Amino acid sequence: MARATVFGKASIDAMHRAAGVKLMIFDIDGVLTDGGLHYGVDGEVLKRFNVLDGLGIRLLQQSGVPTALITARQSPILQKRASDLGIAHLFQGVHDKRSALAQLLAQVGLSEEHCGYLGDDLIDLPILTRVGFAAAVAGAHTEVKQRVHYLTEAGGGHGAAREICDLILHAQGNYEAALAPYLT
Repeated sequence: MARATVFGKASIDAMHRAAGVKLMIFDIDGVLTDGGLHYGVDGEVLKRFNVLDGLGIRLLQQSGVPTALITARQSPILQKRASDLGIAHLFQGVHDKRSALAQLLAQVGLSEEHCGYLGDDLIDLPILTRVGFAAAVAGAHTEVKQRVHYLTEAGGGHGAAREICDLILHAQGNYEAALAPYLT
């Protein structure tokens, strides 16, 4: 697959694919977080999310591109984050991401080619190898990096999701409109 590592130098293929995204799907651990798991004394898992990623997801939604989350972990924290961001489609505790994708597509009435996915590890390959726009974070596993259309410059939990949201907004001609309310 043709890919680029720097947003400004995204391949023509990556931009064309991003322009066709009608649903953007994100993994969570290692993508919306840095992949670290912080355990409290009572065994609870804490996660750190990036506010830049959150605003990027909201801007993408406001431009008409809904978002979804598919993750192997299950946690009330993930439900809270999805709720805070207005993400209606959250699939937790999913180890067969291919079946979760099929279920999601049935719910929203789209085909794989109209979806984008941002992942980082082998468990994401069943989706990354099927969607129209496949992206991976900078620190992704080597096998994943070799199979995507776009590789972010930013790492997971450090603005990678925002980079993808901005790229899609640019590719679809919606970036300036998304930016306008902040400039007036």
